[in-house]
Amino acid sequence: MPKKKQQLRPQPLLDLFPEITPYSSGFLDVGDGHEIYWEQSGNPDGAPVIFLHGGPGAGASPTHRQFFDPDHYRIIIFDQRGAGRSHPLGGLEKNTTAALISDMETLRTHLRVERWHIFGGSWGSTLALSYAAAHPQHALSMILRGIFLCEADEINWFLYGMRKIFPEAWEQFAGLIPEDQQGNLLEAYYARLTSDDPDIVIQAAIRWSLYESACASLFPNYETITTEEQKQSALSLARLEAHYFTHEMISPEDSLLSKIDTFRHIPSIIIQGRYDAICPIQTAHKLHQVWPEADYIVVPDAGHSALDPPLRSRLIEATETFKTIR
Repeated sequence: MPKKKQQLRPQPLLDLFPEITPYSSGFLDVGDGHEIYWEQSGNPDGAPVIFLHGGPGAGASPTHRQFFDPDHYRIIIFDQRGAGRSHPLGGLEKNTTAALISDMETLRTHLRVERWHIFGGSWGSTLALSYAAAHPQHALSMILRGIFLCEADEINWFLYGMRKIFPEAWEQFAGLIPEDQQGNLLEAYYARLTSDDPDIVIQAAIRWSLYESACASLFPNYETITTEEQKQSALSLARLEAHYFTHEMISPEDSLLSKIDTFRHIPSIIIQGRYDAICPIQTAHKLHQVWPEADYIVVPDAGHSALDPPLRSRLIEATETFKTIR
């Protein structure tokens, strides 16, 4: 029988591990004009785990180190091409899924890691599955959250479907675009996010980023973007998401669901918030149906954000579970 778990009653919530600082970090030239930021924290002799951030373009943060027991894990975090501290910020040239997979292999070799645990949510789950399909021999396990396969129906949901749940946020998002162009929001936004006018770019980036953040948590989170750092984060997120949605959308015939046999054997846990509005549960359910060997945990009181307390707790529980695999 398929292994499916649903949290039906309140469970003691696990907290993030204490804040830690990296013991090593640097920049790695991966070619094509890109340098990626990487860091290691926790136990230098521990079980390697790589954290794959979402977006694409969201970048990693110090909080992401705290999903892992620093006494057990050698915690490897990097900012994907164009994101976070990597250079150039928001760079679209030669920025593809295949390039990100290659970057992971370059980083793995650079850090002298033979096999690692993989932890990825949202776009990070797309990248984790893509990497496992290409290099299953280097994956010890996978923890996947908020499943996204980068297919047309998911992208269309992001652009239009979420207004059924978050109409106010969608009106702000779509309102930047003239009404006669709202039939193709992706095209309209992509044109603005790649404009030569920096004011047009940043205005579009802020609207896109605020829309996504408002829809990410179980309880709406209406943030503001005022600092230069916040604006740069919005820029990389919006530019790279629009770029990938435009150029890296995965066709049905090349779906990651068709590649499950390549990595079916890898111990894996799929963790999905029931009320994830950005990556609706339908996609996780489809993945579970074709990959019943992976544990499937539906968290009934969580949205998309990994920091929604019930979802955060189940993710930490998963990293604790996989301590047995080295």
